[in-house]
Amino acid sequence: MARASATPRSSAYLSALSQEIEKKLQRALASPPQRRNLLQELFADVALEVDDRARDIILSREEDTISPADDSHLGQLCFYDVLADYYVQAPESGKPILDLIVQLWSQSFASHIFSLLFHKWLFEVQLDNPEVLLRYSSALAQGATNVFWIDIQTNTRRFQSLFCYLLDEVAVEPARLNKIPVQAQRDLYLLLSRFILFYNSGDKLDTFLKHCPTFPNAFLIGGPTDFFVTELADQLQKLKVEPVLLHYLSNLKVLQGMELRMATSTRLKTCLYSFTSPGGPMYPTRAVRHAAWDALDLLFPVGRYPRHIISLFFRLLYPWYWPSSCWNFVMSCIKAVLYSLLAYVFSSWEKRRKPKRT
Repeated sequence: MARASATPRSSAYLSALSQEIEKKLQRALASPPQRRNLLQELFADVALEVDDRARDIILSREEDTISPADDSHLGQLCFYDVLADYYVQAPESGKPILDLIVQLWSQSFASHIFSLLFHKWLFEVQLDNPEVLLRYSSALAQGATNVFWIDIQTNTRRFQSLFCYLLDEVAVEPARLNKIPVQAQRDLYLLLSRFILFYNSGDKLDTFLKHCPTFPNAFLIGGPTDFFVTELADQLQKLKVEPVLLHYLSNLKVLQGMELRMATSTRLKTCLYSFTSPGGPMYPTRAVRHAAWDALDLLFPVGRYPRHIISLFFRLLYPWYWPSSCWNFVMSCIKAVLYSLLAYVFSSWEKRRKPKRT
């Protein structure tokens, strides 16, 4: 991925921005009662989308330079995107900020800020201290997990560029991946496994699985696909936002044809089956139930009809669900009849409009 060369004007702007970040971190360090609020405000600031005025300054061109606009997903450009590149090009500007974050390590939002600002710096600089490298790597995994969950809770993709960097530029690039300890590599693999479908990267799954690090308990759990599916099943159980859950369920088709251990397959099947019945503990909506059934039938076609029959008998044990089930069944039948009639009318109309051959 080509890196942008900052112009003097944009460098001056980013340097001033770094100084403001440093000042806010110093205020947070000096004021324990307001520390959490200050760090939360700073996190919101660096995650903010770049406005038009700042964009013109940051993306200003000079001859023979590459603008960040040429190298971004550029529907949405956030401050952390340009700052992360800037701290790779000018690490001396990021050092005071990094030192302050380390002093605030245990505070809420400190790992969030670190993961946004220094996720590229961590894989570009040379760190010789293994303990420091492990600490930074752990903070990156923790912070990235937290910000990705913010996207899930709000059903947005504000931090997609962070995910894409970790997937495309680190997880499948041994030169960068091997810069962090093996334990951090495993944590990163499990992290990306949980969010790869959310960020619409299922088409890169084969490449991702090929670069899975070695796990010490692989002989018990299985291969890369088993680790991936296990993490995915756990993630599905935690999702409470209906559009996000539907998004995951509709993208499970990428699992079709995967060879899984019996334990992994049963775990995924049990997870999906838990979404097919109304009531506790999941209380899934009708849309979720149908999406779960579709995923089950696609991934596990063997036993499809017995599953539906068993589910029907269990539904009969809960008579308070009968009225809604009957109503949905009647409405589905009416819609099917109407669609058939409309299709017949339009086909007849098309036939009449066609000129008769003499």
